[in-house]
Parts: sequence; C-alpha cells; structure tokens
Amino acid sequence: MPEDDLTLLIDAARKAGAVARGFVGATAKRWDKPDNAGPVTEADLAVNDLLLSELRRARPDYGWLSEETEDNTDRLGHERVFIIDPIDGTRSFVEGSDTWAHSLAVAEGGTVTAAVVYLPMRDMLYAAHRGGGATFNGAPIRTSEVGRLAEATVLAARPALVAERWHGGAAPVFKRSYRPSLAYRMALVADASFDAMITLRRTWEWDIAAGTLIVAEAGGSCTTATGAPLRFNNRDPRVDGIVAGGPSVQRALIDALA
Repeated sequence: MPEDDLTLLIDAARKAGAVARGFVGATAKRWDKPDNAGPVTEADLAVNDLLLSELRRARPDYGWLSEETEDNTDRLGHERVFIIDPIDGTRSFVEGSDTWAHSLAVAEGGTVTAAVVYLPMRDMLYAAHRGGGATFNGAPIRTSEVGRLAEATVLAARPALVAERWHGGAAPVFKRSYRPSLAYRMALVADASFDAMITLRRTWEWDIAAGTLIVAEAGGSCTTATGAPLRFNNRDPRVDGIVAGGPSVQRALIDALA
C-alpha cells in the first residue's frame, strides 16, 4: 500500500539524515565522477548504503534505481521500484550549505506512488502518497494559484533562459530564482513558496521522482519540457527536462516554450 511505503520512506529519510550529518561538508572525502557527471562524496555513498539496506530489507521484491548504485536492467522486471537520490545537491553539501536533500520515491507501473524529500540540516520533510495529498512537516500544502507568467516566481538555472528555447526568441518575463537541488526546487513549488520550476536539460529520474508526486498531490502539474506525461523506471532513466508548477502557470510555461 502507498501509505505503508510512505511510512517506510519517512523513517528511512530520517535515518539517512542522521548518517549524512555525521560528515562535515568540505571535510568529507570527495571524487569527481567520469564524464563531468559531478562530484560524489563518502557521505553520498554512506547514505546510499544505509538506504539500500533499510529499504530492500523491508521490500525485497522492489527494484532499485539510485544515483550512487551502478544501474542494471534487473529493475525493469519489477512492478515496483525504489528511485533514490541519496544526496541531491552534493555540491551544496560540499560547500557546507544546508539546502541539499534526500529524495526517496516508490514507483509502480511507471507512476510514483510514495515520495519524500527531506532536508536534514533544516529538518524540512515533504511527503506524499498517491491519493493522500502532500504535506510539509505533517501539514497539508497546496501549489500556487498564480496564472500569469509576468506575476510568477520561477525556479530556473540560467541556461533555461536561452532565447532559442522560447517562442519569439526570448524567454517570457518572470521573476527567476535558483536552488541547487532539483528535489528541493520541486518541494518549494509544492508548498507555493514559488509558483513554478523549470529545467530544460535531460534530467535523471532520481532527481525528480519524489518531487513529481509531491507537486501533483499538492494540486500542481508536472510534465516533461515538451508537455508529455512523466513515466518512471525507464530503460534510460532520464527524461527530457521538466516543468512543474500550479496548473495555470505550468501550462503557460509549456505554451511559451519553443
């Protein structure tokens, strides 16, 4: 049941936070992944090991997809799969920031059914299960009702504003902000701290799986950057960008994209 999976994810996320806090940002050993895939630290690996042990022991029949576990096709044969980013925002972790997050999700038949985004340094826990609404530290949350882009606050990296990606050769007018963790950006959309978020680069499933359900259960909309529905546990675990927000502003962003 999604409710039981959510309870499991919440407990695992809090345990992950305790492990991650045992490492001190810049002093944690770190490596650079091949092909300019970004940094990884001993904290990422320790959290991944904990979550793999805790979650697979509780649900041995679920598949496993994590940023810090070498992928294989075994997960494709499972109806349900864990989709995990042990630390989303590793660069922020290394810098000593407090805006990195654990992102934990369960997908069933390609659809996320339970999700947690947890920022342990801020004790901020966003959670949702299918049909149960979304919460922040236990309180219900809803996405923004803003509809006009000119009035919207949008979380986006600067490359998303490249002129050729937009109709008319220029990005529409909106107030842009940024947070390094994609999972955290989606959580901030879910609780209406921001009206929408957008990323146009190819995006790993583990960055967005949990946030997708939390936004949707908060009343918002999430699609690829082309407006297509999101599906998870794909053979290639990447999607073609993502646009998330309150329904009106999300649709306006999709319509404005070239």
